[in-house]
Amino acid sequence: MSDTKFDSHSHDAKRSHFGTIRTLGTYLWISDRTDLKIRVIIAVILLVLAEVASVYSPYLLKFIVDDMTGDVNPVIVMPLGLIVAYGAARVLTQAFAELRDAVFAKVGQNAIRQVGLSTFRHLHKLSLRFHMDRQTGGLSRAIERGTKGIDFLLRFMLFNIIPTLLKIVFICGILLVEYGWLISLITFSTLVGYIYFTLAVTEWRLKFRRTMNEKDSEANTKAIDSLLNFETVKYFGNEEHEAHRFDKALAGYETAAVRSNTTLAYLNIGQGLIISIGMVAVLILSARGVVGGQYTVGDFVAIQAFLMLLIQPLNFLGFVYREIKQSLVDMEKMFELLLVSREIDDKADARPLVEGAGEVEFHNVNFGYDANRQILHDVSFKVEPGKKIAIVGPSGAGKSTISRILFRFYDVDEGYVTIDGNRIDETTQESLRAAIGIVPQDTVLFNDTIRYNIEYGRPGASREEVEEAARLASIDHFLEKLPEGYDTMVGERGLKLSGGEKQRVAIARTILKRPRILLFDEATSALDSHTEKEIQASLAEVSKDHTTLVIAHRLSTVVDADEIIVLDGGHIVERGRHHELLELDGQYAGMWARQQEAASYQEKLEQVMD
Repeated sequence: MSDTKFDSHSHDAKRSHFGTIRTLGTYLWISDRTDLKIRVIIAVILLVLAEVASVYSPYLLKFIVDDMTGDVNPVIVMPLGLIVAYGAARVLTQAFAELRDAVFAKVGQNAIRQVGLSTFRHLHKLSLRFHMDRQTGGLSRAIERGTKGIDFLLRFMLFNIIPTLLKIVFICGILLVEYGWLISLITFSTLVGYIYFTLAVTEWRLKFRRTMNEKDSEANTKAIDSLLNFETVKYFGNEEHEAHRFDKALAGYETAAVRSNTTLAYLNIGQGLIISIGMVAVLILSARGVVGGQYTVGDFVAIQAFLMLLIQPLNFLGFVYREIKQSLVDMEKMFELLLVSREIDDKADARPLVEGAGEVEFHNVNFGYDANRQILHDVSFKVEPGKKIAIVGPSGAGKSTISRILFRFYDVDEGYVTIDGNRIDETTQESLRAAIGIVPQDTVLFNDTIRYNIEYGRPGASREEVEEAARLASIDHFLEKLPEGYDTMVGERGLKLSGGEKQRVAIARTILKRPRILLFDEATSALDSHTEKEIQASLAEVSKDHTTLVIAHRLSTVVDADEIIVLDGGHIVERGRHHELLELDGQYAGMWARQQEAASYQEKLEQVMD
């Protein structure tokens, strides 16, 4: 039973490796880059020339030795021409190899660049569900290893494995023609035994390398996760806990690394034994041939030189095979990312969202993140152009899900959503998201300058446009007080700015984007009451004459909405203006009363503290 499983796995692995190499080949042989194709052809020609020059060197050495051990006095007549030719062959071998590397370098680096770019673009096109299920540390490690794997595979497979195979063919052919089948057979058998032993032992040792990689990824993921949550670690004083988790992963890596290095000694001893036995057997036959007059001393030297030509690259075979196999595994993991289907993709006939006033309508929308967890039930509402609609309700009611559906991070199960009468699942995602601007509850900034983070709303915007957006978001006075102004670095995830400052940057970024629809998703729920009032004033100014959808927890921020929709358990339970909902004395009125009571208590507490 276990053997069957192993064979099947091995077959699948070989098929996967072949597919990986074939995929890489498409990046090496790019159809619209004739210059790169020419470089590949030239590199192959130089590779063959390097091997021909390399294999011809022992012939020249043979002639030199024969001339020097002949009847002519070597002191009087030195075989200078042959010595110079031998030196020239050695130089040409290296020169062709270096030229081959230089010519192919652009092809290889271009392939690495194109694969990395394709993977990066593809990851950004995958669904929110994919990224929520993935760990950033492990994902970045897979891409890093994959690109390094391409570089290693190209350097060692094309310029070590293939040249070595050419050498074996050339040299075994020469030995067969010049020195008989027995020497050729022993040489070939030695090489086959050496290669088989090396690959078998290396395959056995790969499990330790896999464990090393797994523990390395685990440690890297834990480190990144811990550092991203630096404040939380500090809040709870869990530095030692995090260090223990990290050390546990490093300990697993250490154990696997020790086993890997120990078994390497067994591999090296076995390789040396096989090569020595084969070389001794061939040299004994060669020596007998010299004694028997069949061969000259030059032949003996040439045979040894041929063997050394084969042995030198084979010394690295175990390392090269292991690294190539690991490179294929790493590349396979990266290419697997390219095979992940886009859950949310544009239809073949998708068209850009046409210009319009910005009317948004949900038509009988049903949605669930999975089959057993339905979030929205038959939700229908319309936001007319220039109007402000608020969606409120308890936590888990489905409020933020509406924003994700509007941005088409997910497709609905039933019903549909339109903007200006156009179904969003029939328009291009790029044009859809260009039409919507969002100020989220948790504003995450890039670890760059404030200017860059504002300009992110519309990359390429002029300096004046960025500063005007900052003025409208009421953050310009704050920036003028900073020593570096707009060039102030915000830190990882914007940690150097306060919550209110980050929200103002988010507002400025949205203003610069110039969307026709504004979405405020709990934009002030994490702020204190004073900052909240300031941000609300900015939001009111920004949303004037815009179609606005507000998702809120604090009801005091939406009393001026043209319509308030109350969600509970994914159902719309109430809808109307603020005063109408209070008169209903239903769920909204109850939420309002509780929040007013809490606000009153907070106000009294602040007075006591003062």
